[in-house]
Amino acid sequence: MSTAQQLLLEGSSDAMGFVGGALLGWGLAHVLGFDLFATGYGAGSIAAIVMVGLGGGLGLQLARRWRRSRLSRATR
Repeated sequence: MSTAQQLLLEGSSDAMGFVGGALLGWGLAHVLGFDLFATGYGAGSIAAIVMVGLGGGLGLQLARRWRRSRLSRATR
Protein backbone atom coordinates (compact mmCIF):
# COMPACT_ATOMS: atom_id res chain seq x y z
CA MET A 1 0.00 0.00 0.00
CA SER A 2 1.40 3.41 -0.94
CA THR A 3 2.07 6.15 1.58
CA ALA A 4 -0.82 8.27 0.30
CA GLN A 5 -3.23 5.37 0.72
CA GLN A 6 -1.95 4.70 4.23
CA LEU A 7 -2.41 8.33 5.21
CA LEU A 8 -5.91 8.39 3.71
CA LEU A 9 -6.86 5.23 5.60
CA GLU A 10 -5.42 6.60 8.84
CA GLY A 11 -7.14 9.97 8.55
CA SER A 12 -10.51 8.67 7.46
CA SER A 13 -10.65 5.88 10.06
CA ASP A 14 -9.65 8.31 12.83
CA ALA A 15 -12.33 10.76 11.71
CA MET A 16 -15.04 8.11 11.46
CA GLY A 17 -14.11 6.65 14.84
CA PHE A 18 -14.14 10.04 16.54
CA VAL A 19 -17.40 11.24 14.98
CA GLY A 20 -19.12 7.89 15.54
CA GLY A 21 -18.04 7.78 19.18
CA ALA A 22 -19.07 11.39 19.74
CA LEU A 23 -22.50 10.68 18.26
CA LEU A 24 -22.89 7.65 20.51
CA GLY A 25 -21.87 9.79 23.50
CA TRP A 26 -24.42 12.43 22.51
CA GLY A 27 -27.10 9.76 22.10
CA LEU A 28 -26.35 8.30 25.52
CA ALA A 29 -26.47 11.77 27.09
CA HIS A 30 -29.79 12.44 25.36
CA VAL A 31 -31.28 9.14 26.57
CA LEU A 32 -30.14 9.93 30.12
CA GLY A 33 -31.83 13.34 29.93
CA PHE A 34 -28.76 15.58 29.66
CA ASP A 35 -29.12 18.45 27.19
CA LEU A 36 -25.89 19.23 25.35
CA PHE A 37 -27.30 22.43 23.87
CA ALA A 38 -28.91 23.84 27.02
CA THR A 39 -28.54 27.55 27.72
CA GLY A 40 -25.63 28.16 30.07
CA TYR A 41 -23.36 25.59 31.60
CA GLY A 42 -25.47 23.68 34.09
CA ALA A 43 -24.61 20.27 35.49
CA GLY A 44 -26.60 18.46 32.79
CA SER A 45 -24.89 20.37 30.01
CA ILE A 46 -21.43 19.69 31.45
CA ALA A 47 -22.26 15.99 31.83
CA ALA A 48 -23.37 15.84 28.18
CA ILE A 49 -20.17 17.60 27.04
CA VAL A 50 -18.08 15.08 28.99
CA MET A 51 -20.00 12.14 27.49
CA VAL A 52 -19.51 13.46 23.96
CA GLY A 53 -15.78 13.97 24.60
CA LEU A 54 -15.31 10.53 26.12
CA GLY A 55 -17.31 8.92 23.33
CA GLY A 56 -15.17 10.65 20.70
CA GLY A 57 -11.96 9.59 22.42
CA LEU A 58 -13.11 5.98 22.79
CA GLY A 59 -14.22 5.87 19.16
CA LEU A 60 -10.83 7.17 18.07
CA GLN A 61 -9.03 4.53 20.13
CA LEU A 62 -11.23 1.76 18.69
CA ALA A 63 -10.49 2.96 15.16
CA ARG A 64 -6.76 2.88 15.87
CA ARG A 65 -6.97 -0.62 17.34
CA TRP A 66 -8.91 -1.76 14.28
CA ARG A 67 -6.26 -0.28 12.01
CA ARG A 68 -3.45 -1.91 14.01
CA SER A 69 -5.14 -5.33 13.88
CA ARG A 70 -5.70 -4.93 10.14
CA LEU A 71 -2.04 -4.07 9.65
CA SER A 72 -0.83 -7.03 11.73
CA ARG A 73 -3.01 -9.41 9.68
CA ALA A 74 -1.65 -8.00 6.43
CA THR A 75 1.98 -8.56 7.48
CA ARG A 76 1.49 -12.22 8.37
